[in-house]
Amino acid sequence: MQKIIAGISIITALMLHADSSSLEKRVESLEKALNSKQNSKMEQALSNSNSFNQKDFIPDISLILNASAVGRDIKNSEYEGYGIDGFVDKTEDIPFNKNRGFNLNYAEFDMHSTVGPYFDADAIFHLHPNEFEIEEAYITTKELPANLDIKAGLFRSGFGRINAIHQHAQHFISQPLVYEAMLGVEGIKDAGVALHWVAPTDNYLMLGVEALQGTNELTFGYPENNNLYISYLKTGFDLGDNTTILTGISLAKGKTVENRDSSLYNAELTLKYILDSYSSLNWQSEYMYRDRDNKKQAGFYTQLIYNMSSNWELGTRYDAITKNLKNQPNNLNKYSFIIDYRPFEFSKLRLQYTIDKSKSFDNIRRDEQEIALEFIIEAGAHGAHAF
Repeated sequence: MQKIIAGISIITALMLHADSSSLEKRVESLEKALNSKQNSKMEQALSNSNSFNQKDFIPDISLILNASAVGRDIKNSEYEGYGIDGFVDKTEDIPFNKNRGFNLNYAEFDMHSTVGPYFDADAIFHLHPNEFEIEEAYITTKELPANLDIKAGLFRSGFGRINAIHQHAQHFISQPLVYEAMLGVEGIKDAGVALHWVAPTDNYLMLGVEALQGTNELTFGYPENNNLYISYLKTGFDLGDNTTILTGISLAKGKTVENRDSSLYNAELTLKYILDSYSSLNWQSEYMYRDRDNKKQAGFYTQLIYNMSSNWELGTRYDAITKNLKNQPNNLNKYSFIIDYRPFEFSKLRLQYTIDKSKSFDNIRRDEQEIALEFIIEAGAHGAHAF
C-alpha cells in the first residue's frame, strides 16, 4: 500500500505554460497597473481619516446558474436512498442532478471584497429550490510577512486535488467515486482556520495546515468539540516548454462520531501537456486511503481531458475502490465520458454518460447507466478557478 501511495505521489500536473516572453511582460505590466489602482484606492480610503471608507470598495458580485436534464435506468424513488457497500448505508442528501428528468441544481451568488488594509472577504451562497445554503464565508489576510496567509470562517478544505473546487468548475458533472464514498458529494467543507506558506522559490511549493470542526460524519463527525486537523504539501514545476506538473500529498486526522481515531491520506498527480495555443492534454489522478477505527479502505480515480480548442473539451474517467471492509465488495467501479462545449467564456454545456457499478438500491447492488446534460452560465465579476 505504501508503494502505491509513493508511486502516485511522485508527481502531478497541471497549469498553463506561458511560452512567450512578450506575453509574460504584458501580464506583469497589467498586474502592476491593477496593483497600483488598488493601492491608490486604499490610500484614498484611508486618507485624512482613521477609519476605513468602505464605499470605495464595492464588492464583486456574480451569479452562476446550474440546471440539468437527466436520464437514468433507476426510478427517482429508488435513487434517493442509494448506498455504497462498505461506505454509505443510505444517502441522505443529493444536491446535484437528483431527479430523473429536469433539475435546477442551484443558483450561486458569489461576493468578494477588500474590507480593509488587512483582509479580504468572500461569501458564496447556494439557492436550491427548497433550501438556502451558505456554501462558503471566510476572510483571508493580506500582506502577512514571510509569504504567509491565514483563512478563517467556513470554507472548502485544500485537502487533495479537487476538494476545494466547486462542482461547476470541475471537469466532470459527478464527484469521483472515492470522494463520494469517503467524504460524500460535498467533500470536506467546514468552519475553522487555515494557514498557508508559499516558499520563495522559482518552482511552486506550498505548505498548508488547517484546524476544522470536523462535521463530515462519513469519516469524522465527533460532535463534542472540533476534531479535524489537516496538512498538505503541494508543488508544481515545468518539464520543458510544453509540460507542467502539479503534485501533492495530504493528511487528515480526526475523530469519528463514536470518538474513535480516523485518518485519511491522499496523493495527487496532474500533468498538463500543451499542444498549441488552444489545445492541451490533461491527465489527473488521486489515490485515497482511509483508516477509520482500524478499518482500512482505499480507492482512486484517473482521468484524461483533451482540450480540443477554446470551445470544445472531451474527457474520460475511471473510478475504482481497491480495498473495502471484510465481507464487502472490492469491485466497485465507475466509467464516465464527457463532452464539454463552451460557446462563450461565461457559459457551457456538458454532456456526460456514466456506467456506475458501485451503488446499491434498496440494499440490492445494481448497475446504473446515466446520461446527463448540464447547462451552466456565469454572470458578473467571478474570480478565476483553480487550474
